[in-house]
Amino acid sequence: MAGNIENKVLIHGFGRLSNWLGRSGRAYGLVSESLERFAMTDADLYLVAQGNHVLWVGSTGELVADPMSRTRFRLALDCATNVFRLMTPGAAAERLTTIWDLEGAEPAQGAQAA
Repeated sequence: MAGNIENKVLIHGFGRLSNWLGRSGRAYGLVSESLERFAMTDADLYLVAQGNHVLWVGSTGELVADPMSRTRFRLALDCATNVFRLMTPGAAAERLTTIWDLEGAEPAQGAQAA
């Protein structure tokens, strides 16, 4: 599994790792991506932020299935300063819980948003 993550990091040229805490207190490893070259993949979860404030969390699935999520995503990109990809998106069954948790996330103390 670790090799797979390393391969994704090398292939896509992601930025540095940033640690965020969800509203539940769970820690998440997020990798910064270039906002200018941002492109979503099907299986990954993304967090779009303005500084340390989360604007949108989701995946391509939310954009396809939910018109409200599409609207929020477009608005988020208009004022975003950072975009992150969740290092380990987890099982599909946990996706909605993870999205909810990350919507209230903030950088872990001592961690900086990219």
